Amino acid sequence: MYNFDFYNPTRIFFGKNRLDVIDKNIPSDAKILITFGGGSAKKSGLIDKVISNLGNRKILEFGGIEPNPRYETLMKAAEVVRNENIDFIMAVGGGSVLDGTKFICLASHYKGDARDLLKYGFTPITPKVAEKVVPFGAVLTLPATGSEMNNGAVISYEHGKFPVKSEMTFPKFSILDPTYTFTLPKIQVANGIVDTFIHTVEQYITFPVDARIQDRIAEGILQTLIEIGETTIAETENYDARANLFWSSTMALNGIIGAGVPQDWATHMIGHELTALFGIDHGQTLAIIYPAIMKIRREKKHAKLLQYAERVWKITNGTDDEKIDLAIQKTIDFFESLGIKTKLSQYGVTADKIPVIVEQLKTHGLTKLSETGDLTLEISQKILEKAF
Repeated sequence: MYNFDFYNPTRIFFGKNRLDVIDKNIPSDAKILITFGGGSAKKSGLIDKVISNLGNRKILEFGGIEPNPRYETLMKAAEVVRNENIDFIMAVGGGSVLDGTKFICLASHYKGDARDLLKYGFTPITPKVAEKVVPFGAVLTLPATGSEMNNGAVISYEHGKFPVKSEMTFPKFSILDPTYTFTLPKIQVANGIVDTFIHTVEQYITFPVDARIQDRIAEGILQTLIEIGETTIAETENYDARANLFWSSTMALNGIIGAGVPQDWATHMIGHELTALFGIDHGQTLAIIYPAIMKIRREKKHAKLLQYAERVWKITNGTDDEKIDLAIQKTIDFFESLGIKTKLSQYGVTADKIPVIVEQLKTHGLTKLSETGDLTLEISQKILEKAF
């Protein structure tokens, strides 16, 4: 196991009817900005409930944060924070709203060109870079990204998606009430399951470093997703299934299973380009790319793919290669059982677009991907061709 630092200061309030904790966890004299997305949080009455629990505090609202939140939109919110002297932000929505809010928190009082904040990638932004950061809390309505208990965000700008990280952007607290997911479209729930699944395997199916606790937790998350995946899509108000999805999503990306282990993230980096170029949902891009990565990179990942086959899918018969083949097919079948297509061509993308995607990877400096840093543009092209 590698050396690691672990830090996670986010307080989680999980379960039904937890909005009453808001008042106790925000300074009584704070001026609040509520951030949200396309309006469902308004229409459902959730924003009104949040406002009710904020008591007599001065409250402003900023809606319209998109899926794959855009830099231009977030800078408008940052201007509100700056001009109105906002003390605390309440993010109400899914991962995109939370991601966008993290960037707003960083950018609101940044002294330079806020586009500079997009250049750090996976290098954390420190207090020397962003001297003043507005704190925030969250009410999560869509389990997927783990943004409710981590310090990362992905921000869209021009034709790219840019990771942004800082220890200053952990939520102060997050409220996770599975009942808020009951009205979600099934495709959003399916995308969230796939996103959680890929978050897990990108930290698990790499190469062994004898991190037994991290492996066992990752395997538990994957097995839970497999067990409840179809159920939580078919039974939209099955509280126990949604509760397990919620906590799986949080645990997949709050730092625990990634501590002291190699991490991949090539699927996400290539998938981001598919979303930026073609508007394919993030979860769908992951279901397209990951099976192809397992096939193309099976020698690099052989030991952990075999462990995945045996421990997660309980495949005990056959040769090692036969076990891995079956595990890859079962993974594809699982994604498709959720209603998610797994081929690039099924989303209307033609083969002549593959060089365009590769060129975008080159433009964004994504030329040495994976846990071993040797996934070149040539290999990315092979992955895309296999995914077609």
